[in-house]
Amino acid sequence: MAFILNLKTFTDKRGNLTVIEKVIPFDVKRIFYIYGVDDSIRGGHRHHQTIQAAICIQGQCTILNTDSKQEDIFVLDKPDKCLIIEPKDWHKMYNFSRDAILMVLASEFFDSNDYIYEEYAKDN
Repeated sequence: MAFILNLKTFTDKRGNLTVIEKVIPFDVKRIFYIYGVDDSIRGGHRHHQTIQAAICIQGQCTILNTDSKQEDIFVLDKPDKCLIIEPKDWHKMYNFSRDAILMVLASEFFDSNDYIYEEYAKDN
């Protein structure tokens, strides 16, 4: 299931410096960022292999995550808050603030065959 990592941040009178070093539980092969989002929903998938680390480096957004047994909602509203999304985690991103920049680090290079778009079936 997805979980939050708090990234180490150094703060002094000059500002803040957040470090992403030796805390991401995978080797990073791909980095992308999402910005300029209107009221659209992004994501809406899970993966066969890819693990992701999502950091809203500016503004805020919400990520709904489910692994078929549990559903959680995460608000990414600080650049030192990192959400680790496992391959089994079906997720969607929404409620982007106007200034939001969501950076994602991924364990695999892009491969369209790695995506699973179907949501998990809801229990009745």
